Amino acid sequence: MAIKDIQQEILKLKKENDICILAHCYQSPEILEVADYTGDSFGLAVEAAKVENKTVIMCGVRFMAETVKILSPDKTVILSNADAGCPMAEMMDKDVISEVKKQYPDYTVVAYVNTTSELKTVCDVCVTSSSALKICRKLESDKILFIPDRNLGSWIAEQLPEKEFKLLSGGCPTHAKIGKEAVLAAKAKHPDALFLVHPECVSEVVELADYVGSTTGIMDYARKSDAKEFIIGTENSIVTHLQLECPDKKFYPLSKNLICNNMKATTLVDVLNCCKGCGGEVIELDEETRLGAKRCIDKMIELG
Repeated sequence: MAIKDIQQEILKLKKENDICILAHCYQSPEILEVADYTGDSFGLAVEAAKVENKTVIMCGVRFMAETVKILSPDKTVILSNADAGCPMAEMMDKDVISEVKKQYPDYTVVAYVNTTSELKTVCDVCVTSSSALKICRKLESDKILFIPDRNLGSWIAEQLPEKEFKLLSGGCPTHAKIGKEAVLAAKAKHPDALFLVHPECVSEVVELADYVGSTTGIMDYARKSDAKEFIIGTENSIVTHLQLECPDKKFYPLSKNLICNNMKATTLVDVLNCCKGCGGEVIELDEETRLGAKRCIDKMIELG
């Protein structure tokens, strides 16, 4: 079957079977084209909670599908590829952080949304990459244990010197493996380009950026900017998406190695099989875990 034929079959089946398809913006263009909503992980979960569809397919990774289930317990939530995990989300678990909390009992535990639902149950508040600074600033506590991404935590800490941060050794292996040398090489090759970067990158990379922000923040900045050339310091699929959206501008990857294999695990045929009812994995959360994780997310929403 040709790609367009598979897409047409997906569009037909999702209508017949009352399905909403969510696609994280790191997915391939052919998957984004059949999705009802595209964007960052938490934004997708919020949209899923609003729709009337009884079945939701998450084209992303496991923690994203769990977040959808947390906010939409009555919906059938399907992870499009059962092997699509997130190394950062799996670096720390509930038992480890429970022990760390005993060492720092007066610290507020701030969990990046890129964590498992189980881990969220022992944290105080969630944050996204776009809301982390705002929420950490609003916290009454001046002592923050930020998990699991030490690079995002470090970026926040630098902007909030009035607060004390404890950071653990965790992060996104895709973003963290790119160093300063890659930035200097890209800037030398494209001297007129602005450098847009995700705060999951190491500090020596973030310090060289013209803009630091979430994936959707990077895309919005590039769309609205009067500049015509950009170096993109996040997963390389964003380069492709921006090239298609803004053909009058030029977009360059920071490194050919900025590829998330977990995000690339999902294929268009995976989505088709989910729509047929013979693919993916149905996400199940016990109610105690769901409510414990939701408390952490509710606090994030309360703080804006």
